[in-house]
Amino acid sequence: MATDRAADPRVKFYGVHDLGSHWQAERAAAVLEHFDSTAASRTVADVLELHNAQLFAANGLFPGAYSDEQQATARARVRVARSVVGRFFNDLNDGNLAAHVGDVGYHYHSDLLELFARFKVYDRCSPATVLSVLDDTGIRLGEMLAQPDLVRACDAELRARLIAEPTNAEQLLRKYLERDARRAVHLPASLTTADARALLDAFLESDDANPNWVELIATAPLNRYPALGLDAKLKLKAKRKHDRWTEDFFRENTGIRTGCEVAIADEQSEPVEASLDGLVSKFSYSRQWLEGGLDYPTILNNFIYLFEFADRHMLLTLPSFDAQRGVIERLMGVAGRDDYSIGAAFRHKDQASLVQTALYHHFLRSQQIELEAVVDWYFSDYLPKHFGADNLRFVPSSQAASYLEKSRHLFVEMERVVKQFALYAENGELDTELLAIASDQVSYKAIPSLLDGKYVYASDDHDIQQVLYLLFSDQSELAYISEALRADDAATLLIANHVAYEDFEEYQRRRVDYLIEQGVWTDTGERLHFTSPYQFRVLHGLSHAEAASYYHYPAEARALIDAMAAKGWLVRRSTLLTDAEASYFNYSLNQSEFSNGPDLRNRYLHGSHMDPSDEDEHFRTYVTALKLLIALVIKINDDFWLQADETSRGPTSEVESVGT
Repeated sequence: MATDRAADPRVKFYGVHDLGSHWQAERAAAVLEHFDSTAASRTVADVLELHNAQLFAANGLFPGAYSDEQQATARARVRVARSVVGRFFNDLNDGNLAAHVGDVGYHYHSDLLELFARFKVYDRCSPATVLSVLDDTGIRLGEMLAQPDLVRACDAELRARLIAEPTNAEQLLRKYLERDARRAVHLPASLTTADARALLDAFLESDDANPNWVELIATAPLNRYPALGLDAKLKLKAKRKHDRWTEDFFRENTGIRTGCEVAIADEQSEPVEASLDGLVSKFSYSRQWLEGGLDYPTILNNFIYLFEFADRHMLLTLPSFDAQRGVIERLMGVAGRDDYSIGAAFRHKDQASLVQTALYHHFLRSQQIELEAVVDWYFSDYLPKHFGADNLRFVPSSQAASYLEKSRHLFVEMERVVKQFALYAENGELDTELLAIASDQVSYKAIPSLLDGKYVYASDDHDIQQVLYLLFSDQSELAYISEALRADDAATLLIANHVAYEDFEEYQRRRVDYLIEQGVWTDTGERLHFTSPYQFRVLHGLSHAEAASYYHYPAEARALIDAMAAKGWLVRRSTLLTDAEASYFNYSLNQSEFSNGPDLRNRYLHGSHMDPSDEDEHFRTYVTALKLLIALVIKINDDFWLQADETSRGPTSEVESVGT
């Protein structure tokens, strides 16, 4: 077997489903076909390539032109190849390791470490010899820590290396805090909690500390990973360091102006006019419209139809949705495993909803109306009158109270509202004595609904996950045919254009065939289209809002949902809030699910907020609490209306269509 492969990249098996493996099938077959099992000497690179080449045949990856006979011959050579690989590594010992293991390309590092473990090299050779050879090979500490047998065999030596360099704290952070880390991290058993804390402290003192990792420490949950040694002092040090870095960065860099502006226009006839100035969204609201709708129902409806807190199915638009984050946002930075995923779209909506609520709060006060009074009216007057729901109450804060006091009061009342509704949904009435006795902690994910199976979610079934990916992912191979036929996703491409089956390239058609087989697309011969507009609406909701509201669909659509549920594509659950909505409340109010949120409820009720005299901060918190309270009212009202509609009239009928 030739050893000079500088101009011919070595074969590397990346897995059965990786396209990088399929592209190398011919070269892998050539390596396996031409190697000489009797050769007296081989380089470690030759052996590692042979190991990878046999993996292709063992997993049935052959060149497309290979006959059945050629495939059988290749499979027969797998055992011989494995024997050659085994003999090479079994012959390694303390005396010859350095001579036999020289330079190894980066793409073979993990193979070398794994084969050392498989053939007991770590047990036969001393830690000093092993680590010296791995250093000469160019294998870094992070790669070493990915191999558990190596870490076990070289425990003390790797501990010493780990604590010697402050930037090695990143290895601890990858193990405990990073979401979707690229590889596993195994720490030496001898590494103590005190070692870990000292390493984090040294990292935060270092001028080389990466701001992404510093921020991860600042937002990490306390007490969830005790072996990390993270405490409140380290979190505060990380927060201050990251704040200083941010301040210094923007002092030297102008950045890009982003944000949201709101205004009330005296001469505007349209209820709202929206525009975009660069990355700054501008919303202008008609004073005539606002002054003409000062009755309480219209005030609440304005949050839905004017400020767009919810869509037409009363699903909140406020949460962060994965579909709104582009591929660059998903790859940038370091995501903590306990982080709420945030992107530009969420930041924009979060800021817009805050300033919209603040604007409306000030406007209504100029009309001698308090938003809290509107909420009080909803529970004390509207619910009993329209739905016979008695005893649900909301107590407004005192107008004379400071915003600090108002914020504390709203957080208490918000939880009381949730507990009242939960008892009403469970029992069909609210027993105030039972409310007084109940002391369970509020769980936003567990608030019951008045309806069975209110929300529809995609299951873990492979087919539905694949369908959603192909239709709506910005990485779907069906989103681009040519410069003239392209879109952000395949669903938009099909809806906005006349697309025929033949327009897709040959390699794309197997995906098109799959969607046709699954009953999602139909080929008329002249063009492709969605088989059912109702099914499309449901699938679109599952992708973009991460749920669909069952009772907002007409009977025909519900039948389709039921059919998809029957074949395992969908599941239905009954709660007041969708999973995404409940996560948004948890992010904003507490740390039960995420560690990077403002934790407003806990900070204010536990007295750990910032300067009590900072009225600007407390006003912002108060407006946020108002926003969340209004969102809860929207969801509760939707529940009551849907229940009344189901009880009195049954499923509604409506006509929906998809563009062609």
